[in-house]
Amino acid sequence: MVPSQKDWPPWWQWELDCSNPHLAKRMLDRSFNETDPRAMLERATDFRPDDEPERYVIMTTHGDAPWEVIVEPQPLENVLLVVTAYRNV
Repeated sequence: MVPSQKDWPPWWQWELDCSNPHLAKRMLDRSFNETDPRAMLERATDFRPDDEPERYVIMTTHGDAPWEVIVEPQPLENVLLVVTAYRNV
């Protein structure tokens, strides 16, 4: 069963930070823009811890394809840093 977004961790409601230089490079490489990760997170269906500590993988879609968005909560700033996004092939 897919968890409802209202039952997700508190960081899920934090402001998004898409200013990560790595994300900017991936936007160019993977043909998406800054508004796309925001829209992808609005369509999120599930999440899990990432292999990298303190990061999470958000399962979503983009352009009718499955995508994953990697986020890292920043508790001191109460922001959710978008690290990268990629098509889940």
